[in-house]
Amino acid sequence: MTPAERQLMKRKPAPEFMRRQVKLRTAEAPGTIIVDSRRKYLYFVEPGGTATRYGVGVGKEGFGWSGRMSVGRKAEWPGWTPPAAMVVRERAKGRILPAYMAGGPGNPLGARAMYLYRGGRDSMFRIHGTNQPWTIGHEMSSGCIRMMNEDVEHLYGRVPSGTKVIVVGPRETASGLYADLGPVRRGLLETIFGN
Repeated sequence: MTPAERQLMKRKPAPEFMRRQVKLRTAEAPGTIIVDSRRKYLYFVEPGGTATRYGVGVGKEGFGWSGRMSVGRKAEWPGWTPPAAMVVRERAKGRILPAYMAGGPGNPLGARAMYLYRGGRDSMFRIHGTNQPWTIGHEMSSGCIRMMNEDVEHLYGRVPSGTKVIVVGPRETASGLYADLGPVRRGLLETIFGN
């Protein structure tokens, strides 16, 4: 890895995409995941009108999507098999993808992956980590939802298989589904000493 590549790996997303607890108005039950592709946020709905909001990277132009799915399975440091269409697409650009890449820090799926299923079948879309944190807040993927590795680890521990996932597409509005009412304000003592 070159020094320039090492510097790039240290770049973090813009401050508005850092993880925070927010007030959220939604009819969705606690434990639901809502992804707003337009705003580049993933919300994990919590009790009491709150949610943890994470910044995400989403599908680039032509790869955005919407729909309701569920987490069909989960993996820590998952291996990656590029889809056949991606192999062909990248080969046309002069890039040769491996047939399979074992899990680890250099793997494009990062530290954790939650595999999204529809009707009991793998959709080929994932919520996963990334070794490219600077892509959070951008349209950069082939349709998967990217999170910083520390964020995907945080979410992974809270999400069981079967969790409902709602993805709002990049050309859709989420009005009626949820309203982000801003960060939860903490009292001075809680800020200093924690809960």
